[in-house]
Amino acid sequence: MAEPQPASPNTLQAAPATVVLAGATGALGLLIAHFLRQRGATVRALVRPESSATAEATSLRLQGVSVVEVDYHNVTQLTQACAGASCVVSALSGLRDVILDAQTRLLEAAVAAGVPRFIPSDYSIDFTKLPEGSNRNLDLRREFQRHLDKAPIQATSILNGMFTDLLTGQAPVILFGPKRVVYWGNADQPLDFTTMQNTAEFTAAAALDASTPRYLRVAGEVASIRGLQAAASAVTGHEFKLFRVGSLGAFGTVIKITKALMPASNDVFPPWQGMQYLHNMFSGLPKLEPLDNARYPEIRWTSVREVLAKK
Repeated sequence: MAEPQPASPNTLQAAPATVVLAGATGALGLLIAHFLRQRGATVRALVRPESSATAEATSLRLQGVSVVEVDYHNVTQLTQACAGASCVVSALSGLRDVILDAQTRLLEAAVAAGVPRFIPSDYSIDFTKLPEGSNRNLDLRREFQRHLDKAPIQATSILNGMFTDLLTGQAPVILFGPKRVVYWGNADQPLDFTTMQNTAEFTAAAALDASTPRYLRVAGEVASIRGLQAAASAVTGHEFKLFRVGSLGAFGTVIKITKALMPASNDVFPPWQGMQYLHNMFSGLPKLEPLDNARYPEIRWTSVREVLAKK
């Protein structure tokens, strides 16, 4: 009887990649976890003890995600949680204590555990093109970037412009009641929009792609203010009109006044922070280019019109 032959390396099924996900109980983190599992990855979600029993953590477990309680102040504990991973993905949200301090400890843990790749919690317009001081939250990401670029690890930032989902309420640009599209500056300035779902799906694909460059830039749709006007009019069947509030210089003054009157310095997204983001976008400085949408051709990008139609 012939001896069984050892399996060829080509016939052996590779073990699923293990991805460590920080910030997994947030809206974006939950989506990233979903798409990682959909792609067959083993997902290890890092959660604070107080988040371990939440509905979000339960949802993660039901999807087959391993939920691991960690103290973000404890690098040794974080290192143990990162052991054996092929990539650490951060979807953490917060201010200096999170984006800089906690994320730096997570980075140190990833390096100590020998993880080859790290995706930081950027998910934004191209803050590398913006002047210091023009956006508090993006300044924190730029500061963390300096730590990340010195670390012995392969880093990839996902830049996606603005979440298209915000156009249906949180971003005061398309006003459905008075049927106006509000803006400052130039109505023809191209703007980058990507849904949170598309951003998460692209991030999951990038986390499992060992060949990613330092930056990946995507936009579900590039639309000007006039383009948003056309989309809103088409979806609702009612004519939306443009309302130019003023110049970008005047907008900058309004932001300074708003920040002085309502500093809310401990809030992650006070009103003036959203205004800073819009000012950045309207300036054209952080426009994403070139776009990497075609890198994962299986992803279907959601248009602004589709998002507005769901409102």
